[in-house]
Amino acid sequence: MAITCARIADEKKAQDVIVLDISKLTFIAEYFVICTGINERQLHTIADEIEVKLRKLSKGRIGIEGYNEAKWILMDYGDVIVHLFGKEMRSFYDLELLWGDAPKISW
Repeated sequence: MAITCARIADEKKAQDVIVLDISKLTFIAEYFVICTGINERQLHTIADEIEVKLRKLSKGRIGIEGYNEAKWILMDYGDVIVHLFGKEMRSFYDLELLWGDAPKISW
């Protein structure tokens, strides 16, 4: 499912899409999908498309945060957490550094 989310983000022209395997570092999820959008509209489009495609695969979302503000949209699917960032927020929070021990997954 993480790869599916990464591909959807890539199809919607997200920048710097990565998948981190966090399964050996925490119990909160198996994977993080992280990407950057260029504006609020693109972030909404990516989030909406992920929601639609995963619903078709019978993958229900547990929660979502930040959708209205669209600076950092967090979508929780249980074993996959999707982080959709605006450029400034991604740089500020730098999850890649914070979770630097997590291997990147090729997709």
